[in-house]
Amino acid sequence: MSRNNPSKNTAIEELVANVLETRFESFDEAILEHAKNRIIDTAGCLIAGVNAPGNLELVDLVKDWGGKEEATILIHGGRVPAQNAAMVNSIMARSFDSEPNGALVDGIIIPSHISGTTIITAITIGELMGINGKELITAMLVGEDVASRILASSSSRKRMDSIGTVNVFGATAIAGRLLGLNRLQMRNALGICLDHVTGSYQNVWDRTFAFKLSQGLSARSGIFSAQLAKRGWTAAEDALLGKFAYYYLYTDSLPDTEILTRDLGEKYYTEAYFKPYPSCQYNHGPIECVLSLLNKHDIKVADIKDVIVYVSRRSLDAAVARPFSIGKFPYANALFSYQYTVASALLRKSVNLEHFSEESIRDPEVNAFIGKIKLAELPGAELLASKLEVNMNDGRTLSESIDTPKGDKDRNPMSKEEIIAKFWANVDYSKTVTRRNAEELLKQFDGLEKLSSLKKIIELLVV
Repeated sequence: MSRNNPSKNTAIEELVANVLETRFESFDEAILEHAKNRIIDTAGCLIAGVNAPGNLELVDLVKDWGGKEEATILIHGGRVPAQNAAMVNSIMARSFDSEPNGALVDGIIIPSHISGTTIITAITIGELMGINGKELITAMLVGEDVASRILASSSSRKRMDSIGTVNVFGATAIAGRLLGLNRLQMRNALGICLDHVTGSYQNVWDRTFAFKLSQGLSARSGIFSAQLAKRGWTAAEDALLGKFAYYYLYTDSLPDTEILTRDLGEKYYTEAYFKPYPSCQYNHGPIECVLSLLNKHDIKVADIKDVIVYVSRRSLDAAVARPFSIGKFPYANALFSYQYTVASALLRKSVNLEHFSEESIRDPEVNAFIGKIKLAELPGAELLASKLEVNMNDGRTLSESIDTPKGDKDRNPMSKEEIIAKFWANVDYSKTVTRRNAEELLKQFDGLEKLSSLKKIIELLVV
């Protein structure tokens, strides 16, 4: 394949060739198992998020638009243009910030939310094109590899949120492969999607409904870009390394172009972190510290003087470190707050989906306790490392620390059983998909590579 001769091809051409020429047989059992686990987890997150704040209004809007009946709005039902279905479904999956994340490239996990876009894009176009399970997995993995490589190739991204930047390239690659684009068309599709790259962190910072919007817009734009390229549109020849292309526009440093093509076709990079709790990944270390202390000590909340949460310098600059307040969008305020999730864990001895209802967020006891929680820097800490100190009224200080929260595939993984348990928690919370259908859905995912179409999966994911 031409991708194995980089001296004669640009990085964009190498990536295009890999997207189109990879075959299912390229993947070993470990890659397949991990892919299935991420599909299960993402499907569960979508089921849980179906009626999350803002989503019903979005579904109504998209149905009001109407259009060609190409793909299904999952759970709610109704068929709409594929790009609109993918947008809605991706946003539902992101609703509790709980889907797989963290691109793993050369042993380093990079903050990301790729799976909620790529998996949904593959399922949506898979339904449209009538593909089988093997092709779904293959398209998903090559698209995720593109997004992960682009993300890892630059350490500085001009304060952009990668969900709106690299995800659209991954979605375009997936849609282009499943729509049958040739190499020139695929290169053009990536050039078209360059004009859709965006991703402000402001909606996360302000903790609004729109924190999840880029997840769906990337899916929508990826499908549109591939469809337009198939109709013959031309676009930037090199969407990544061109004079005014991705790296020039969206990064501050020279890219490590070797990452774009190194071991291409041999290694397929994906996300590697499963979230055991809803809420931002930054919150998980402190949550685990709380739960560990509660397991070791009989802590009465009334006896606590104050709590100090120590986190990395970078974490202190994130939205989760802002003082907690209840604004117009309480559930987003809570999802992105150290203070709220730590208080909730201490008082309720868990952090579950139910704790992000408006009633739970406005609980007077939780809000009174939040004033006792302070944040401080943990010098030299890795991004997700944390330490918790609980100072008691009797003078004792109870402390716990963690380097890597639960969910890191290599250093602190969730087991298959834990991933399935999370899926069931999502199903039970949603009260939309029946347990019988959910059980059958798990069987379909477990044998995904044997399926001749996605028809049964789509049927099970519609109420």
